[in-house]
Amino acid sequence: MATTSSQSGFIEFKLDFAGTKTLAIGDIVPSDDFSAGGHVWRVNCYPHGDKAHSSGVVYLSLFLKLVSGSKNVKAIFDAFLLGRDGQPSSSHGNRCVKVYPPEGFGSWGFPQFVERSVLESDYVKDGSVTFMLGVIVLQRDNPIPAPSSDIASHLGYLLDHMDGSDDVTFSVGVEKFRAHRAVLAARSPVFKAQLFGSMADAKMRCITLHDIKPATFQILLRFIYTDELPRDEEIQSSSSNIELFQNLLAAADMTCLDFFVMEKNFKIAVLTEGYFQPMQSFPSIIDEIRARVQSSDTS
Repeated sequence: MATTSSQSGFIEFKLDFAGTKTLAIGDIVPSDDFSAGGHVWRVNCYPHGDKAHSSGVVYLSLFLKLVSGSKNVKAIFDAFLLGRDGQPSSSHGNRCVKVYPPEGFGSWGFPQFVERSVLESDYVKDGSVTFMLGVIVLQRDNPIPAPSSDIASHLGYLLDHMDGSDDVTFSVGVEKFRAHRAVLAARSPVFKAQLFGSMADAKMRCITLHDIKPATFQILLRFIYTDELPRDEEIQSSSSNIELFQNLLAAADMTCLDFFVMEKNFKIAVLTEGYFQPMQSFPSIIDEIRARVQSSDTS
């Protein structure tokens, strides 16, 4: 049995829902073109559906189109909505597997992805709705090695091109950094608790961070998105190299301890075997944890 390897690409698609009210059934609002598996793709969105339905219900339709002139490309098409809180919807997402271009059709996807009335009542935020659209290209193994996953580059592109995104902004010193709550929450339990939990930051558009340098936070943010640290040649000197990574380690330590000393997390952690290991090997960490817990108890 032949095995398969995959190459993926995805795009965040923000639809001006208010601006589509004058469109008719069959009218298309396309996404930007994006690449996956060496091919170029586009998602055609039909805000009022690709055709009328006998039930009278108006659906939004999503169809994946292979833009480049390739043939017989087997791909998985994933699509899901982001809620008003920026989290992926658990009830409005779909996946299909198809060979593109599909025989007899120009595209393939979901003619009844979501009812338009549901979009308006549950997902519209500031006049728009946001979709995450992904393509995974499946290829049969051959003597040519399949390229490594390019998801980090796609996430890096997403971080670098924040035009139109007002998801969350971090104020660090005199600089501001914009990011996606869903990505941060998926990559870090600390940010998940901060951005989607009961903390005050969960409702804030702009979060101010103290005791961290802008350059350090920029590297930390890029690492969260791409799993990559700056190369040596990107840092001016060995001394700044050492200082940079010392600051980065301190920032990571600060966020981990902040998460750890939250009451519900602390009560669980102190009962585990792993908590007693740093007590013996790293007493300074335990001292810092004790000080933070005592401080929170008296505040």
